[in-house]
Amino acid sequence: MINAVIFDMDGVLIDTEKHYNAAWCEAARSAGFDFTSRHALLLRSLDARLASKMMKDIFGEGFDYFAIREVRRRLVAERLAQYGLEKKPGIDALLAFLREKGIKTAVATATPIELTYRHLENIGIKDKFDKIVSAKQVPNGKPAPDVYLYACEQINETPQDCIAVEDSPNGIKSAYAAGCRPVMVPDLTQPDEEITPLLYGVAKTLADIQYIVEKELIR
Repeated sequence: MINAVIFDMDGVLIDTEKHYNAAWCEAARSAGFDFTSRHALLLRSLDARLASKMMKDIFGEGFDYFAIREVRRRLVAERLAQYGLEKKPGIDALLAFLREKGIKTAVATATPIELTYRHLENIGIKDKFDKIVSAKQVPNGKPAPDVYLYACEQINETPQDCIAVEDSPNGIKSAYAAGCRPVMVPDLTQPDEEITPLLYGVAKTLADIQYIVEKELIR
């Protein structure tokens, strides 16, 4: 039974991961590190404490993750001001379908809650979710299960009855650890051999989520 669909935001609802990737590279290189897109991909949705340790393990103790992140935040804001905030195709139709079927919806993102509200308001879908939560509201960020467990609690559903829509490995691991049914909508990367066994499904686009839900409804 599927009673709810919980969405990640960046890379799933809004097309921002490409901006984060470019901004991480620029910020870290400006600090003197040979930082590549591959390193930026590792940081998607990752808990800041884990990210800081990971970057120090790779680049040494001189990598000040939190200082570089502040530069990255400024650069992302500049890029969004220049290019605009792009909504991922198909989200409006999918949300309308889920509402019609009586299926609850939520957002479980690594982005701070106030910025999440602004982004979702800007693309006109903030009020279309039953609940919006951030990993900043729980003790541990992704890939720990906390934010998905919190989202399920807020919408009064058990994780087993919730599909979690994610684009990143850290998000998939978080949803899987919580007991949700992870569906990957690939953005910057495809599922690899580590992530594939954790997946309930793979959707090429958000529109394909509807087909996954419909199959569950007729079982």
